[in-house]
Amino acid sequence: MKTFFTLILNLFLGINVFATSQYPDKIIYNGKEYDLLSNPLNAYFEKHPDRIPKGGVMSSALWRGYVATFEIKDNQLFLRDIKIQYHDTTSKDNYPYKWRSIFKEVFPDQKDVKIDWLTGLLVVPHGEIVNYVHMGYGSTYENYILLEINTGDLKKEKRYNYKEYEKFKEKQFQGFKQTDYYKKIKTDLQKDGSSEEFVDSFLKNFVTEYTSKILTE
Repeated sequence: MKTFFTLILNLFLGINVFATSQYPDKIIYNGKEYDLLSNPLNAYFEKHPDRIPKGGVMSSALWRGYVATFEIKDNQLFLRDIKIQYHDTTSKDNYPYKWRSIFKEVFPDQKDVKIDWLTGLLVVPHGEIVNYVHMGYGSTYENYILLEINTGDLKKEKRYNYKEYEKFKEKQFQGFKQTDYYKKIKTDLQKDGSSEEFVDSFLKNFVTEYTSKILTE
């Protein structure tokens, strides 16, 4: 959370850290692969910095340095692969960058890695892009699947079109405002002089990163 928060907040403050569309992680859900506008490994790497993938190409389009693939199987969230991009010096292609798996380097001697450290909301967009934003995960898609995860187990699924998803975020934010966590985060953000309007706009936009379950139906 701290890594994500710092990068996004810097963007809102005008620092060009996250101002390019990002390579998303992937998720296989009901047999179909989707982009994932969440990064479930962030929390793991914050606790285990020695496991952070090394040797990959870092760029403004891939600030975390890897792309992970997850799968929901038997209502549980598993990690299926982690790949890094590298520069193939032997390649004669015009684009000499390739991908390789580092799953075994990060999780040696493990085949199935359940994401049991994650309790939160996963945002899965699909369909056409309604509004492209060349910044982070800022684009708007036709449809969204929202997955509520509790210690790696799928508890709830909700589906929205983009207009319904915006309404959901508004209702979710209103519910979030009633929590002590909202008050703490707001106080912390305002220490640097940020206005109440700025803080609320920021938290509303990224409310799925700050709430661990669907607060309103």
